[in-house]
Amino acid sequence: MPTLTAPLRKRLIQLARQTSKRAYAPYSHFQVGAAVLAGSGKVYTGCNVENASYGLCNCAERTAIFSAIAAGEKKIQCIAVYTPTSTATPPCGACRQVINEFGPTATVISTCKSTDLIETTLDALLPAAFGPENLS
Repeated sequence: MPTLTAPLRKRLIQLARQTSKRAYAPYSHFQVGAAVLAGSGKVYTGCNVENASYGLCNCAERTAIFSAIAAGEKKIQCIAVYTPTSTATPPCGACRQVINEFGPTATVISTCKSTDLIETTLDALLPAAFGPENLS
């Protein structure tokens, strides 16, 4: 797995912010972007996609992760998430569970329109998570 260097961390944050501008959020107007550093070292981005049937919406984090998986990735080292808020906002519970599937100890960086930033790990955000090992 590649090392999460300061320049790479900065790049992930920038990509998350840029990708948020592509969000399809006509209902909430809450444009979120995410950038995932996969185990291969490649970076995948995603934005939230809303739907008139609200239950069918997809968060930016899951969009980025699903893009990585569709490209053949199986591991996540880090995910950076940008929200258009004044304080950094960590991923929702559903996204935490999906991150756990592919990166149970992944670094999670939450950023926003201010300089506020949260950097933690998925296992700190979702302690005692249910995962693939619970099915064996």
